[in-house]
Amino acid sequence: MPKPVCVVVGVGPGTGAAIARRFATADHAIALVARTTETSAQLARELPDARAYACDATDAASVATAFAAIERDQGPISVVAYNAGSGVWGSVEAITPAAFEAAFRINALGLLQVSQAVIPGMIARGAGAIVITGATASRRGGAKTAAFAPAKAAQRSLAESMARHLWPKGVHVALVVVDGVIDLARTRASMPDKPDSFFVRPADLAETVYHLATQPRSAWSFEVEARPFGETW
Repeated sequence: MPKPVCVVVGVGPGTGAAIARRFATADHAIALVARTTETSAQLARELPDARAYACDATDAASVATAFAAIERDQGPISVVAYNAGSGVWGSVEAITPAAFEAAFRINALGLLQVSQAVIPGMIARGAGAIVITGATASRRGGAKTAAFAPAKAAQRSLAESMARHLWPKGVHVALVVVDGVIDLARTRASMPDKPDSFFVRPADLAETVYHLATQPRSAWSFEVEARPFGETW
């Protein structure tokens, strides 16, 4: 019997890779999607039934090509983990219009285009999950998040609209609101005084994503917050 296919969009060394590893341990075939295969190709060699695909989620033609290849190579897509959504930091005086637009394109437009690529098949099968990595910036605009916060707010609104439309059709859309700093080599280097407990571990965040993707239908969640136990909120 073919394995269910999990597509991870936005594969880097942190959360994206951890999500891929978690679904691989649950016997999924994994499609690793990123703008380049520099990181994902190595991860694909480490995981069983994993393949790396170059795809720019903000480009409609690139999404169409990549997702057609995934279904041709691996089969129908059961889960999408949308983890693409890099931050653009700065105040309203400092950010450029180009940076503002780029934040919207990867966080909101990319989610739309990837979702539209998989929704028809999921609806036809009456099953599927789209889980999005969000941020608390979607709920408030900080002085230095004049681009990132509006983009994440748009992503959250799109995800909620998708959930209201797709849940009755059997497709689970869920959002993980991450409130904390992801534990990466670069974040550790920039915050050398912070203890281990300060950081969000990618593997633990991946466990939350997996839980959402496999929740029983009688008790689906839309929005789940994920933060370290000591985080002030």
